[in-house]
Amino acid sequence: MQIVIEFYRTRDRDNAHAVVGRETAEAADFDDAMEVARRLSQTLNMPQRPDALTITDGDGSVLYAGALEADVPNEERTRR
Repeated sequence: MQIVIEFYRTRDRDNAHAVVGRETAEAADFDDAMEVARRLSQTLNMPQRPDALTITDGDGSVLYAGALEADVPNEERTRR
C-alpha cells in the first residue's frame, strides 16, 4: 500500500503543528509502515527534529498519529 508520513513539531501551549518533513513510501502492512516511519525519522534530513508523526494511506485515512517517543499518554492509534 502507498503511505504518506508527515513528521511535525508540536507547540505545547496551543498544540500547534508545524510539518518539518513529508515522505511517500510503499508498505506491506501497518507494521511495515511503522518501521518505514521509524527509519525515516532517524535518516530523513529535516530542518528540526520531529516530535510526532502521522501516517496516512493512499485514501488519506489516518493509520497512526502520535508522538515518536514510545510512552506518551496522548498517543492515538487506529488499525485497519
